[in-house]
Amino acid sequence: MDTSYPREDYLPAPAHKREPSPAIGASPLPRDHLVWSIFNTIYMNFCCLGFVALAFSVKARDRKVAGDVEAARRFSSKARCYNALATAGSVVLPLLLAALVITGVVHLSKLAQESVGFFTYQFSGSDDEDK
Repeated sequence: MDTSYPREDYLPAPAHKREPSPAIGASPLPRDHLVWSIFNTIYMNFCCLGFVALAFSVKARDRKVAGDVEAARRFSSKARCYNALATAGSVVLPLLLAALVITGVVHLSKLAQESVGFFTYQFSGSDDEDK
């Protein structure tokens, strides 16, 4: 049996370092919404709002890494607004267009059914009016 490698039973216990806990009044770091922005840019880029949201998300991440939390919060808020607009526009407008098409088709079919009598009117062949 080869015992040249250290076995798990005899490994030294790792030293547990305690990281200082954040202050009680400190606010959490702002979210950058990068994944949502990438999704809106690739799949639902309504009026290029997804690309604008991606730009603000990258700015928010850069500011967060640099330590400027207030600027990161502003850029994050703008990215969230543009992402919400892009998502709403990409979901609501196709639904509205589909509703308009369905309403138009239903209206035209009713109109066509009502006008069938007009187009099938037969002129009688009686000659009583001519005499």
